[in-house]
Amino acid sequence: MHKNHFFGRTRARSQALQLLFQAEATERSVQEVLDDAYALSDDEPLDDFGRLLALGADEHRQEADSIIGRSSTNWTVERMPSVDRNLLRLAVYEMLYVDEVATAVTIDESVELAKAYGTDESSRFVNGLLGRVAQEIEGA
Repeated sequence: MHKNHFFGRTRARSQALQLLFQAEATERSVQEVLDDAYALSDDEPLDDFGRLLALGADEHRQEADSIIGRSSTNWTVERMPSVDRNLLRLAVYEMLYVDEVATAVTIDESVELAKAYGTDESSRFVNGLLGRVAQEIEGA
């Protein structure tokens, strides 16, 4: 992951994404990553909102993966690039459990992070999939 200059909740989401990515890459939980050495690209202290998002997304990973899988037409969760997969998990957790953030804000922020950390196709993929997730959640 390369250096980006994010602020506020966008920085918190970026930090949460980095923690989820590190946990998956090392086959550990986010809590285990936090208990050990971890790296954040911005060299800033871990934001409390970022910690909440990372721990929550990790705790609810199976639920998020189920929702992502149902909303994805051509990709299984396992086949998605790791950055995209973890960004989607983070967004689904936020959409389901962080009531003070509007779904549209979560999607917009996720698209921006996809542009920063993902592939050239990531932002369109994340935007489309989260749109379908939002429809499913709102219809539930």
